[in-house]
Amino acid sequence: DVLVAYFSATGNTKSVAEKLSNVIGADLFEIIPEQVYTADDLNWNNDKSRSSVEMADKNSRPKIASNVKDMSKYKVVFVGFPIWWGREPSIIDTFLTSYDFNGKTIIPFATSGSSSIGDSGKNLQALAPNAKVLSGTRFATDVSAEDLKSWAETQMQ
Repeated sequence: DVLVAYFSATGNTKSVAEKLSNVIGADLFEIIPEQVYTADDLNWNNDKSRSSVEMADKNSRPKIASNVKDMSKYKVVFVGFPIWWGREPSIIDTFLTSYDFNGKTIIPFATSGSSSIGDSGKNLQALAPNAKVLSGTRFATDVSAEDLKSWAETQMQ
């Protein structure tokens, strides 16, 4: 009844999500964009890059290529993502508005070299108002399996 759903543009979040899924025995779902992000799309120094344009528009909802087969079977959903512009990427907003999270617990986790998870938890709560959304945690990509397991267990209590 636990799902680890994640979006990973460069592979950093993927490695943490896979490790988390393995240590807690959760199902794993990759949030894959219909249009994959290229290196040019991810150039945060270019205000005309795809990611810059999406992040500047709070209503941007990039399309997702596949769906969770049966979201109703999950009580706890870990949602992983890289930090973009101090918050979750717009595709995470698409994910949150694509399902009924009523009564579920959503636990955000992020990867970043230095940025905090910021207001991502509050943002996700606004998108899934009938869920219990925790504030979330940022991890370095080299976080140990033991640290992830310990963190996840305290979050699910």
